[in-house]
Amino acid sequence: MRTPLLDLVRPGFRRLCRAYFGLELSGIDNIPVDGPLIITPNHQTYADPALVTIPVRRRIYYMAWSRLFEIPVLSWMIRRLRAFPVRIESTDPSSMREAVRLLLAGHVVMIFPEGERTLTGNVERFKLGAFRLAASLRVSVLPVTIAGGHESWPPGRVFPRPGRISITYHPPLEPDPALAPREAASALAQRTRAVITGALGEVSAAGASRHPRRSSTR
Repeated sequence: MRTPLLDLVRPGFRRLCRAYFGLELSGIDNIPVDGPLIITPNHQTYADPALVTIPVRRRIYYMAWSRLFEIPVLSWMIRRLRAFPVRIESTDPSSMREAVRLLLAGHVVMIFPEGERTLTGNVERFKLGAFRLAASLRVSVLPVTIAGGHESWPPGRVFPRPGRISITYHPPLEPDPALAPREAASALAQRTRAVITGALGEVSAAGASRHPRRSSTR
């Protein structure tokens, strides 16, 4: 499904990001052109959803932190960019129901498995929500590695500094049909995180967590 407004601004936005961030995109051919899909990037900056979207020529829906929808102007803007809220501090069945509806309709949903921006630059533990959706609906997951964003726009900095950001789109991963949904979700989360941390050169020791740390910051 085409996105006329995004197609119009996409070239200019990409040029701007290349000039300011030295943005490099690789693995674009790995992005599926049709069918339901969950995009699961690591999370380094507020700009991640826009940056990851640049080469995706499909309509994307974004699962976003519920507190962003409490800011009047920002709430209006992100709703029109097809974001829907999720409470990261607790289980949120309403956001899961919306994600299920979108995926069953064949759409693309972007979910950041860490739930919030990294404070250290490393990939934090993965929450399992995105992978439970993938396992229960038999939907592919597209791992995406963002590198350099934390150095350019770390938490606490109002505006990003010029830097070098690279984004890698890895081959899609499928949930293991031989496993029960719970086990398939956990295995898929571990595989996804290993792909992302491997591209960053991190040791994937933390893995995915069934009991991620609770936080009210992003």
